[in-house]
Amino acid sequence: MPAEALSASSGTAHDLVVIGASAGGVEALKQVVAGLPADLPAAVCIVLHLAPTSSSALAGILERAGALSCNWAVDGAPLRPGRIVVAPPDHHLLVEEGRMRLDVGPRENGHRPAIDALFRSAAQDRRGGVVGVVLSGTRDDGSAGLAVIKAQGGAAVVQDPEDALYPGMPSSAIENVVVDAVAPAARVADAITALVVGAPLPAGLRGSSPAGDPAGPGRLTLVCPECGGVLSERSEEGVPGWRCHVGHLYSPDSLEQAQGAAVEAALWTALRSLEDRAALMRRLAEQSTERARPRSARIFALQAEQAKEQAALLRRVVHEAAVEAHAEREARDEPMAAGEVA
Repeated sequence: MPAEALSASSGTAHDLVVIGASAGGVEALKQVVAGLPADLPAAVCIVLHLAPTSSSALAGILERAGALSCNWAVDGAPLRPGRIVVAPPDHHLLVEEGRMRLDVGPRENGHRPAIDALFRSAAQDRRGGVVGVVLSGTRDDGSAGLAVIKAQGGAAVVQDPEDALYPGMPSSAIENVVVDAVAPAARVADAITALVVGAPLPAGLRGSSPAGDPAGPGRLTLVCPECGGVLSERSEEGVPGWRCHVGHLYSPDSLEQAQGAAVEAALWTALRSLEDRAALMRRLAEQSTERARPRSARIFALQAEQAKEQAALLRRVVHEAAVEAHAEREARDEPMAAGEVA
């Protein structure tokens, strides 16, 4: 007999669990799903950052990992207690009137599916009936959405950063949100189950509070790295971010990386333009010499030499910046599992 769809009259403390993971998240998700009971009276929605063209087997992996059935999300299908749905590649998974919705709207933090999009929609639809969970991942995805869940009266569980393969996302969540439980992946299911049924948290699972308001004073308007539109600073329950008029949304870490990539691309474009200018000026100098116009030939030759020197200088700068950026990524990140993106 199929489980009933979620309804506002649910007798549990929380009837919807939303989980976000990124790099290193597959192993963490397997541990969480393995610990969830077969009679869990809540639906579970999962977003793992996947490459748009990924042929991920995540749903099957999680189906085999635990007692709950797990399938790819289907647009318009009802969310049912005791079942897990996973966002498919290149689609946001949203919650609307107790149903799952798939959306191809603007990327958030460079991702579709995006963790914050799921968390935010769940909080808006289920209010205090949501448990938000942030697992392993780089950068700060999930923090803003988790803050919205808490602001609506929901609960927050975060993987212990020391237990996470990539601690960026859990660390950011702890720094920015009042968290109900911080636990290693193997015990996250215990915290989820307790919060769903309204039982006390198991011994040894501690909560945390952020150190202060991370938003800081003032507002900053920038250019969207993806579409070139105006990117306005915003705050989601005290967690800073930027959104453009199209809808692309960035957390601080995501914007830093996207901006860095845009700057590098602009520098390479400038380098190509300088080298093209040097080649053009040399050709004009040759043509002026052939036409017995020595003054013009000297001017063009001088401009060619200046462009050549500027290009050489810029090439050294771009190369040094690329080496430094690569070293920073090597220090911060390790190779990721197939199908995952940062």
